[in-house]
Amino acid sequence: MIELKHLEAGYPGRTVLEDVTLALRPGKVLALLGPNGCGKSTLLRTALGLLPRTGGEILFDGAPIESLSPRQIAQRAAYLPQSRAVPNITALRMVLHGRFPYLTYPRRYGKEDYAMARRALEWAGAAELEEEFLPALSGGQRQRVYLAMALAQDTEMILMDEPTAFLDVRRQLEVMATARRLASEGRGVVLVLHDLCLALRGADKAAVLSRGRLAAVGTPEEIYRSGVLDEAFGVTLRRFQTESGWQYYFGG
Repeated sequence: MIELKHLEAGYPGRTVLEDVTLALRPGKVLALLGPNGCGKSTLLRTALGLLPRTGGEILFDGAPIESLSPRQIAQRAAYLPQSRAVPNITALRMVLHGRFPYLTYPRRYGKEDYAMARRALEWAGAAELEEEFLPALSGGQRQRVYLAMALAQDTEMILMDEPTAFLDVRRQLEVMATARRLASEGRGVVLVLHDLCLALRGADKAAVLSRGRLAAVGTPEEIYRSGVLDEAFGVTLRRFQTESGWQYYFGG
């Protein structure tokens, strides 16, 4: 579990997050919601030690983040950023990068590393791309490969920043299905999502950021009923019941 206690973070001359207290728990899918610029990406990067914090605490299973090396953090939590470089290597080789936290220099992959990488490609719906070179792939195909790289890291926690970007509707649903499967295995999954409907239908809990502060945390039902999303996004979110569950839409 990753615990953020009264977290403050930002950039020189600009505070982005203020007094954020939030638990990222194993076995749960947490959707991190909020308008552009509210601090969602900053929260993920700070939680993993990729950005310095200016206040508060970050604990990994009760241990202060300062007591862990970058390698130890990477063995506990994987991170899928919004964008990545596009090296001229195959998809399989890219996914194998997710095994780096478990390798010593010089890096030599073993059978278990290849097995995990191929399993991750299957989870991400990208098995057929194994031998394809990244520059030749579409944006959606690359996103599936990057998702596989995060899965190949085989960590208790997986933090994904807009993992459904560039994906069509079918692949977006597959990402949420993968997140749910990982949670059922006891892993914690945190997803930054702009698709409110996908988040409310698929996540166990949602955390809403607004102007750098945590506006609300709760189940999708609690978040919907609170009206916090309407206030944060300046929209009117409505829903109706179907045989497959609630369907959400934006009303006037």
